[in-house]
Amino acid sequence: MEKITPHADYKKFEELWLHVVELQSLATTHGIDDIFQDNGGKVLQTLLLLALKDLPGRAGNDAFDADGNEYELKTVNMDLTFSISTHHHMNPGIIEKYRNVTWIFSIFEGITLTAIYSVRPIQLEHLFEKWSAKYYDSGEKELNNPKIPLRDVVANGKLLYGEVPYIGKRPRKKMVKKNDGTTSTNDSRQPTAAEESFNTLFD
Repeated sequence: MEKITPHADYKKFEELWLHVVELQSLATTHGIDDIFQDNGGKVLQTLLLLALKDLPGRAGNDAFDADGNEYELKTVNMDLTFSISTHHHMNPGIIEKYRNVTWIFSIFEGITLTAIYSVRPIQLEHLFEKWSAKYYDSGEKELNNPKIPLRDVVANGKLLYGEVPYIGKRPRKKMVKKNDGTTSTNDSRQPTAAEESFNTLFD
């Protein structure tokens, strides 16, 4: 094997990595095993800012507060999307769980936290009904990750932190697949007429 010649920035990387290790150590004490997986770093920031504790395991809810109230946590990066992921095997059992918990949505621009919203399940009921109907209409086939529009969160939720995000236009960056199989971001997308109309709600 040929001798490795690191990039000139590798020394800087090593210096910064020491702080990453410290951050991971902090995250571990709060139940997050990997800050780079499943938005672990963003979840950690949310937990600490709202004084919540992580609920271990994937079957139940995500966090709880000092009074024992449980929460479903979601994060979204507005630079990439205005849709929030839910569950890859959506079924009536998951929908019923969603109907009985308060939701916390942390909104980021890249890795910068810009807003946090609390949303009561009744404010998402129109989505739960839609998903449930689709499940039965499809012959009881589980839904693959139906999305929650960020505009619904902003329109119906309670702002806990930060400022109301400007979400009228499409994300500034969108992952696109190139001819050589690699991916990159495309910043040239323009808003549709419908999206431009929605802009006025937040101007």
